[in-house]
Amino acid sequence: MDIPAKAEKILNTLQSAGYEAYVVGGCVRDSLLNRTPGDWDITTSATPWQVKALFRKTVDTGLKHGTVTVLDGGEQFEVTTYRVDGTYEDGRHPSSVTFTGSLKEDLQRRDFTINAMAYNKKDGLVDIFGGVRDLDRRLIRAVGDPEKRFEEDALRMMRAVRFAAQLDYKIDEDTAAAIGKLAPNLQKVSSERIRTELEKLLVSDHPEKLRTAYETGLTRYFLPEFDVCMATPQNNPHHCYSVGEHILHSVTAAAAGEKAAAKALPAGVNVTAGWDGRQKRILRLTMLLHDIAKPACRQTDENGIDHFHGHVEQSALLADTILRRLKYDNDTRRSVVQLIKYHDWRFDSDPKSVRRAAAVVTRELFPLLMEVKRADIEAQSDYTREEKTAQLEGWIRVWNESVRAGDCLTVKELKVTGEDLIAAGIKPGRQIGKTLHLMLEDVLETPSHNDRQYLLSRYT
Repeated sequence: MDIPAKAEKILNTLQSAGYEAYVVGGCVRDSLLNRTPGDWDITTSATPWQVKALFRKTVDTGLKHGTVTVLDGGEQFEVTTYRVDGTYEDGRHPSSVTFTGSLKEDLQRRDFTINAMAYNKKDGLVDIFGGVRDLDRRLIRAVGDPEKRFEEDALRMMRAVRFAAQLDYKIDEDTAAAIGKLAPNLQKVSSERIRTELEKLLVSDHPEKLRTAYETGLTRYFLPEFDVCMATPQNNPHHCYSVGEHILHSVTAAAAGEKAAAKALPAGVNVTAGWDGRQKRILRLTMLLHDIAKPACRQTDENGIDHFHGHVEQSALLADTILRRLKYDNDTRRSVVQLIKYHDWRFDSDPKSVRRAAAVVTRELFPLLMEVKRADIEAQSDYTREEKTAQLEGWIRVWNESVRAGDCLTVKELKVTGEDLIAAGIKPGRQIGKTLHLMLEDVLETPSHNDRQYLLSRYT
């Protein structure tokens, strides 16, 4: 295993002082999977105070839990003493922590076998609980008694599903059964911690694993609205799945990213390339919640066809409620709600209509809206799919042309400012805003009119 030089130096320092020391947990798992670890955590028989005595720069990250952060040239490494946890009375924190000299005792308190392996160059891989075997079997399995592990920290049930999504693994039968039995304990976990695991699941390559959270009963305690969606059929030519399955397929289509976009759209009109983590998070959350209020809006006509009038507006409102419940930041919440509000909007494909639509949705969110629409189409039936895709293709093509031309979409992008209008003799106040918006309407209609001389002569 290729351990970074600074982490290796910490191991050597501890071992030279007579203590045991290993890299442990996720970094070992990721190395065995030929992935680049994000962090290199170290476990040792040395107490926190013995660790602090060996290194010049340390931070007392959590001394009572045995953790000291060692600093080296701007990098941080968590060094934690072997420990045995006491009872978990609140379903999250151990009532006490006892330091131990046994690596095995330390490893057996960890959540899953694939995270309970340790390594150093002297002893090689320490795999007491079959982590390598479970990596080969592509299996998420709790260490020891799964019920005990989940009673210690109920969030581990969400982590099981999240790891299954990130690695595309299955959950061991006994582990899944324990999740089903103890799912109500998730109510003990804070919204913030649940949000973190849900988000990691959604932005993974396999967000459809949310289905596992539903099947084991977890969603009932953090997203009960989704359970209702799973039980709501869509007897409509445009759909071939229940509302919940449509949601899962749409999130999966979004997750497919460039591959899915290349499949649905011609080359050169893929809007997802180069997206950052924030955009990806907003897109996945939008797909999760875009139809979340459909069950409440369902009506069946005399021919047995389901209709969901008003579901767009109601889904936007319900999504806002859910995101607030999960303690999402205002920027994420507002962006998701805005995209849901317009996810079913149809407008013409001519440049004027596309510019005006982009101005309403905003320049930042319009490309995301195009991907929302693409993922939505991918998760529907084949009925009129060619027509829907052709329309989407037209919107994106015109949008790309507008971006290349540098078309103005906002008051801030006008060649004239409020100060210019005041200098031209317009009194400060509402008239300034009205005039700027009249200018913007003109420029949205005819982009070439975004000219300082023309705008001042026309509107002052």
